[in-house]
Amino acid sequence: MINFLDISYLKSGNEKQRNAFQVLTSNRILEKLADFQPILVGTIPIEIDIETSDLDIVCYVQNSEDFKRILSSHFQDEQYFLISEVKNLCALKAKLVIGGFEIEIFGQNIPVEKQDAYRHMLTEHKILIDKGEDFRQKIIALKNQGFKTEPAFAKLLALKGDAYKAMLELDV
Repeated sequence: MINFLDISYLKSGNEKQRNAFQVLTSNRILEKLADFQPILVGTIPIEIDIETSDLDIVCYVQNSEDFKRILSSHFQDEQYFLISEVKNLCALKAKLVIGGFEIEIFGQNIPVEKQDAYRHMLTEHKILIDKGEDFRQKIIALKNQGFKTEPAFAKLLALKGDAYKAMLELDV
């Protein structure tokens, strides 16, 4: 099992993962967010990314004003920088572009290892290991057809109801 808490696994990954590692480290992105325990999540770490996939970083934010201040001080000069509130999740989200990667930094007052995005990624990674390369390619094909990640998994696994909740309820 990959230790997703340390991005060094990206160094020996596919080309996109190696490029992501280079962008994240050379721009010290996770270092700048260190006070918020950042973790890279999403499709790139588990190799089900498509052309339009971004780098998703989740953070544990106990003080939203501190988070906004840190985001602004470090990233306000980056291309397309924007901070917004995600009201239904009581969270903040920053979007920006660095080194050709769209980056989304998500901050919520929940420890990162308990946030849904991290939990989804771990579940999906375990399923991908269990189901193999053919399954991985089917997920990527569905994503290329416009499916979001969790609905793509739910479709192939024949899960019913809300795909996001169903993925969290899987015992893998």
